[in-house]
Amino acid sequence: MQQNGYIPDTANAIARYFNKADLPSQQEILGQIVVEILRDGRTLNRKTICMKLLSRLELATDAQEQSHYNTLIGLLFDR
Repeated sequence: MQQNGYIPDTANAIARYFNKADLPSQQEILGQIVVEILRDGRTLNRKTICMKLLSRLELATDAQEQSHYNTLIGLLFDR
């Protein structure tokens, strides 16, 4: 696609796209957490989801990942 006389380098454009998508979506993370809780035989409720999110937040390796978990924790308490 050409825009304003600029033809983007396809390989770089694809690499940038995949670099942006390095963290799973919010739904995928919550799905993983739900599966973990159920496999542990624990009751699925807001408290157990919050505890799993907090433990993952503690293990987060970068600011983007921490922000992602903080957003999910915020969504958990948004009514």
